[in-house]
Amino acid sequence: MIRALTRFSTRNAWKVITLWVVLGIGLALLSPMLISRVTQSQSGDFLPASYDSAAALRIAEENFGIDPDATTVTVLVARTDGKALTPADEKRIGAEAAKLAQRRVEMPREKDQPAFLVPDRSQTPKLAPAMVAPDRSFELLAAELTGNAADDGVQKVYRAFRDATRAQFAEAGMRTGFTGGLAEAADSADDNRTATTIGGALVMGLIVLLNVLVFRSVLAAVLPLLAVAMISGAAGGAVAGAASLTGLKLDASTPGLISVVLLGIGIDYLLFLLFRFREHLRARPEQPAREAAAEVAGRVGTAITSAALTIVAAFATLGVASFGQFRSLGPAIAVAVLVMLLGSLTLMPALLAACGRKMFWPSKSLSRQPREGAAARFGELVARRPAAMLFASVALLGALAAGTVGIRMDYGQGGGSKTAAAATATEISRALPAGVSDPTGVYVTATGGGAVDPGKLTGLSRALGGVEGVGQVGGTVLSPDGRAARIDLYLTADPQSAKARELVSGPVRDAVAANTPAGTSAHVGGTAAIFADISVAVDHDLAVVFPVAAALIALILLLLLRSLLAPLVLMLAVGLGFAATLGASTLLFQHLLDKPGVSFTLPLVLFLFVVALGTDYNILITDRIREEMQRPGPVRGAVARAVRHTTPAIATAGLVLAGSFATLATTPGSEQVAFAMTLGILLSALVLSLVLVPALAVLLGRGLWWPLRPTPRHASVGAEAVAPDREPVPERLNA
Repeated sequence: MIRALTRFSTRNAWKVITLWVVLGIGLALLSPMLISRVTQSQSGDFLPASYDSAAALRIAEENFGIDPDATTVTVLVARTDGKALTPADEKRIGAEAAKLAQRRVEMPREKDQPAFLVPDRSQTPKLAPAMVAPDRSFELLAAELTGNAADDGVQKVYRAFRDATRAQFAEAGMRTGFTGGLAEAADSADDNRTATTIGGALVMGLIVLLNVLVFRSVLAAVLPLLAVAMISGAAGGAVAGAASLTGLKLDASTPGLISVVLLGIGIDYLLFLLFRFREHLRARPEQPAREAAAEVAGRVGTAITSAALTIVAAFATLGVASFGQFRSLGPAIAVAVLVMLLGSLTLMPALLAACGRKMFWPSKSLSRQPREGAAARFGELVARRPAAMLFASVALLGALAAGTVGIRMDYGQGGGSKTAAAATATEISRALPAGVSDPTGVYVTATGGGAVDPGKLTGLSRALGGVEGVGQVGGTVLSPDGRAARIDLYLTADPQSAKARELVSGPVRDAVAANTPAGTSAHVGGTAAIFADISVAVDHDLAVVFPVAAALIALILLLLLRSLLAPLVLMLAVGLGFAATLGASTLLFQHLLDKPGVSFTLPLVLFLFVVALGTDYNILITDRIREEMQRPGPVRGAVARAVRHTTPAIATAGLVLAGSFATLATTPGSEQVAFAMTLGILLSALVLSLVLVPALAVLLGRGLWWPLRPTPRHASVGAEAVAPDREPVPERLNA
């Protein structure tokens, strides 16, 4: 089936290219609008209904009419001279706030940007007074906007609202500050905009530079980026369509993560094809380029398909996760990778067939066999000293893996930010509890569905006020129908910090459980409570997803390699690579940089990305080793040839993929993920695939493929078995 698909694509190259260009550009333009319809705003919405904070969120929506898509910005208003607010100042603040509450904020748009392609987030913010500081140094206003804080359109609306508010209060002789999740997200985006732009440009430059250095070609340097851009555009539309049909809701960060993944693996797959295509043309100069493209795409397509299905299987296992953000992320990436696989088997072979030998213009490398370079010498070294190379690689990985001893998970989301929003939050915390802008809510309902008596909640409020870490307890607020009550708690810790999570999941919930009146039930909600429950859900998912994903990856390797021992060797190798990457991350962030621990999502993200994506390189090298073992000659020579021919492809692809993930470092809060995935991919490509696995192949010989050991074919049996590599086997490896 794979060969039939690649053969059809090479025979109808221009039709296939045209189809992908139309799909890619069309869906890329529509993707922002399509994605906006399937994204979800609040993290709490991803929790199963059985979790305490999810139940509280449901009561807030149903009984108090709280908009689940709303995000609150806390506005600090103070005198410019630093003096305490007077009654006249407070009256003026109220009047200015009333004017702002009636003003619609239009979302700024780019010039000549079609309105129908970008969702319009224009809205009229709800503005209400919150409280005055005890020392009357400032007054707080609560501004409610609708939309996901990570949405670019919502951030544009916030900036317009912020600037208008700042200007209006400045005319009244007041200064303003803004804080909250949306303010923090917008400030972080502004502060990192330059770094993000530079990082993206550096990755593109790295891809082009590596391709120029390797292929000495204009087309080979540019076409990978164009091809991946076309396929990624179609993939975005496919993900949005699949989410709409299945009812899945995506997190706002998912599209960006998908783009990084598709850029990395798309370039990888095209590089695998380009290197093999050039090798094939050198070996068969008389063969028409279209036929060569069909043969190469059919041969490499099997390995690419297996590599892509490994990623799909790994991420599809997230469908069994309890945390909805994981449960939707997995299928979304799986669909995107399937589209990239389809593009790799159709668009990329079509490009090879259409360009032919011009793909490598103006390089003269097709007219001569390359000299033995560093890759050949490296292959000979691995084949000649497999035990030493195996020991060195295992020692390196083992030393890094030792860093996992004493590992701690960090569930904190706040702290360390130096944005304007963080500075405002710090100013507020000097006079009021840190959680005043994001209170923790205790929601109480009658078990029989009747009215709640607020008089019976006095004991609960008193008990909550006695919990250490609760700075202030708000009054009991009844819902309009009287069937629910809310008690707001203002924590002394940042609601997004680990300290707040531990406070809510422990003492606060214990106090609620012990003091809830008979005949009622109570649930704790808010940011801290949501993250506390997310930590529990993630711990559960780690225990479920890891073994399921490992089993599926092993099954795919078993079907591809048709061996019982080889998949076991590869799984042990990638497992060691995973442990080494996690250990290195622990050493750097927990021990050297003195962070509370590693991010709680890091183990799962590492396992899925590093193990699944890193397996691509192992599949490529093992597939080539088996192919070379089918040629006449000793095992050492076969492994040396395999390493020689795959080292440029794997090293280049690994650098490109690692560079793609490194750009995540410009995203606030993603520094650990960026470091870990960059290091993990480099270890997978340069250590596991090019050293550890080939060394084991030499030591195990053809027994690696037990029970179906590859037997050498005579040169006359099939030209394909020998043609791609005509150089003689080095004498020193024939021994």
